[in-house]
Amino acid sequence: MSAQKRSNAIDALRGYAILTMVLSGAVADTLPAWMYHAQTPPPDHLFRPDIFGISWVDLVFPFFLFSMGAAMPFSLGSKAEKGVPLRKLLFDSLVRGLQLAFFAIFIQHMYSFSLSNPQDYRAWFTTLSAFALLFPMFMRLPWQMPAWVHHAIKVGAYLIAVIMLATVTYADGKHFDLNYSNIIILLLANMAMFGSAIYLLTRTRPWLRVAVLPFIMAILLCSTDAFNGSWQKALFDFSPFPWLYKFNFLKYLFIVIPGTIAGEYVREWFIRPATDEARGKEKRTAALLAVLGVVLIVINLYGLFSRHLVFNLGATTVLLAVGWLLVRRAESSFFLLWRKLFRAGALLLLLGLFFEAFEGGIRKDYATFSYFFVTSGLAFMALMSFSVLCDYFGWHKATSFLTLSGQNPMIAYVGADMVIYPLFNILGLLPLFFKFCADGWWGLLQGVVITALVTMIAMFFSKIKWFWRT
Repeated sequence: MSAQKRSNAIDALRGYAILTMVLSGAVADTLPAWMYHAQTPPPDHLFRPDIFGISWVDLVFPFFLFSMGAAMPFSLGSKAEKGVPLRKLLFDSLVRGLQLAFFAIFIQHMYSFSLSNPQDYRAWFTTLSAFALLFPMFMRLPWQMPAWVHHAIKVGAYLIAVIMLATVTYADGKHFDLNYSNIIILLLANMAMFGSAIYLLTRTRPWLRVAVLPFIMAILLCSTDAFNGSWQKALFDFSPFPWLYKFNFLKYLFIVIPGTIAGEYVREWFIRPATDEARGKEKRTAALLAVLGVVLIVINLYGLFSRHLVFNLGATTVLLAVGWLLVRRAESSFFLLWRKLFRAGALLLLLGLFFEAFEGGIRKDYATFSYFFVTSGLAFMALMSFSVLCDYFGWHKATSFLTLSGQNPMIAYVGADMVIYPLFNILGLLPLFFKFCADGWWGLLQGVVITALVTMIAMFFSKIKWFWRT
């Protein structure tokens, strides 16, 4: 067990989510169906909402949302405890959300495929320039200078970005459009605003935070055409800024809010004095818990994707019973943490499996309540496993590619589309690379290479402490 009392588990979970997100988008189109979103199967990869089940790809976004929620007790809770006024924290959360919304719009317009069709050198160099511009926009420059100079540079970078959006030539004769944005980042922007506000207003009353969810559920259930004329349907449809906010986005609070609970559990462990010593039997039990968390994820992915639902429920119940035996007599601070994470994860996972038949079956798109509960439950299990590996056994070197990527997730998110692909195109390598990796499982190698390069980019900037504060 590491002597240093520091949790890397949340960073590792966030890093896993962002890197698997990159991997899922970089693999070729020639792999088996379970290598893609369950609702976009090969060979045509067209959206099929009539297909139920989830794959490993359908876990990456909820795991990222969960880690976003888990970070709030550290980023916002610690500031509140230091006496930062609530109104300032709420305002800062609003600003952060708006910055993320701008980020979503800017990167979507600056991707080379948005700038020309077919892509050309102008588009590739513009994309690389946009990537460089994101640094003064979203990080505090490391050089010593007055605060007003830092602010002036940031404002200047935003002005240049606005000029670029307004003046560049887009593909197929298109023009700048507020509604043309990266949906993943736009959802994160809404979670930054609404999730942070809910957390801050219920920071000392987590039960009240959870109580918000049934009211959101009520609006979502009453949002179909069958309820036309109701105030619930009117609230669901209302949006003063459709390019920024839709009530439907709030359904992802079913993942973010459980994430805040997990973050509070980790923070309680974090500030507790480190007096525990690892013992032989305790080490074996901890290792079993880490394996159990992974096995629960694999079993549920297999059972739900293949639609072996009775087998999945039975196997999950047995594994949860084993887990309960492992954590029920918690004594050390680590095991107290793992017991809390396991209990919450087990409750949500079982709730999701009991909801599975509702709305036809679990699926990511259009997202079902089963999907929210199952993925939140599995995220608790993943965080427990990472806590064992990163914090208890201290596998810092082995997991550094995850933790360092998790500390700079937005760089990793755009690394492929804004750095790797433009550079490969400029050097004439991308067509050859894709041709070489086009068939069969070589298509996985394509994704692994791209993801490895993105990982190195994110790790480099994390090591030199150039963080995008989004």
